This record gives sequence, C-alpha cells and structure tokens, in this order.
Amino acid sequence: MPRYEFSPLGDSGVMVKLGEVIDQQTHEKVIQFYEYLQEHPFPGMIESVPGFTTVTVYYDPITLFDPLDDILPYDRAVAILEQMSQQISNTHSKEYRLVEIPVCYGGSFGPDLEVVAKQNGLSIEEVISIHSTTEYLVYMIGFAPGFPYLGGMDERLATPRRSSPRLSIPKGSVGIGGLQTGIYSIESPGGWQIIGRTPLSLFQAGESSPSLLCAGDKVRFRPISEREYDNGEKVY
Repeated sequence: MPRYEFSPLGDSGVMVKLGEVIDQQTHEKVIQFYEYLQEHPFPGMIESVPGFTTVTVYYDPITLFDPLDDILPYDRAVAILEQMSQQISNTHSKEYRLVEIPVCYGGSFGPDLEVVAKQNGLSIEEVISIHSTTEYLVYMIGFAPGFPYLGGMDERLATPRRSSPRLSIPKGSVGIGGLQTGIYSIESPGGWQIIGRTPLSLFQAGESSPSLLCAGDKVRFRPISEREYDNGEKVY
C-alpha cells in the first residue's frame, strides 16, 4: 500500500503526501488517490487538488465539527482520509488521455528558440524535432489557471530560465524552464524560454471543465506553420 503522510494546510485543508520524488510511480499514486476522492467525496469535502507528490483536500470545518465530541475538524478529516486510503487498490488501471498540441515554433511565436539551440549545441531543427517527438506527462496544473507542468522533456533541451523575466507572455506560449517544458494558459509574466506558441486555448473560465489539460494526461506537440497557426482554432 502507498504510504500516506498527513499535514494541515490552514484551518480547512489536509495535505496528503504520497512520495518524496517527482517520478512516474509517485505520480500514479497521486492520481489514484485523487481519482478515488473524486468518485467518493466525503460529507464536508470541498475539493481535492493533485500536485507533484501530494493531494491537497479542502473541507468545510463547520460540516466536520460535532459539538458532542472534542474531535477537531482536521483530525476528523484525517481519520476519514486514512480510512479511505485502506480502500484504494494498488493497481492504477486508468488509460491516459493523449492530447495533441499544435505549435508554431520560432519566429515571433518563439523568440528564445535560438537561445535553447545555442545553449545545448543543437540546430533549431534539432530542438524542434526533439521537443515534438517526446510524449509528455501532465504532472499537475498550477502557477496559473490551466498551466500544465509537463514531465519527460529530453535533457538535451534543458535551458536555464531567463535572468530577467518578461512582464507579459502571450497565452499559448510554449516555454522551457530548466528541465521542464510548459504552456502558458493565460497572458502573464514569466521567465521561461519561449520556443513557440499554440493556437489552442488551454483555459476557458466559462466552461464546466475550464482547463483543456488535467493531471494524468499525456501531451504530444505537433509542429505547424505560421499559416496553419493563423487558420487554426483559438478554442478547443
């Protein structure tokens, strides 16, 4: 059975730690526990949020408070989660969803593509080929609504973040920061090296499922031309 560590997060949250290392095995434990909570929410549970090695569970303290005993809402939430953890199978049988993301690399869409190439002694064509032939795992959504942190990038593309972050990066921009690659879901400041942009919209606040990607998804990038970008859909 996975090992669970519980710690409080404010007065209405429990952080459940399922591993020490960011890897596939820990990720599967995180997704397994998260999906079980989605299917079996307990009274008073508000939501659960998967991270790299944790699942944070938010709850309503009033709902978990019982004036007939002296058990704190946090302790009651932990007791419930501990009991639920005994019901989770070790087998993670969910099939991953593969999402293809079209990307126009370089030019005005990817002003740092040459920086990444020079940093790693590669040609621009090699950077595009390596980046677009890898299958990535969405470890978590964070930093901004719908922003996916992707694992599995080839180490040959690793590039330090910019020494001076940009004040505004267009939504859809694909960047590299250290050993990670990601997609800016909304316009925002940022320090990652921008190598391209997708015409897809990764976050739409008005939708019932506003984020295009979810933790546990797989992503593959597909190179497109500027003409294809201009003709592409801006929504998913």
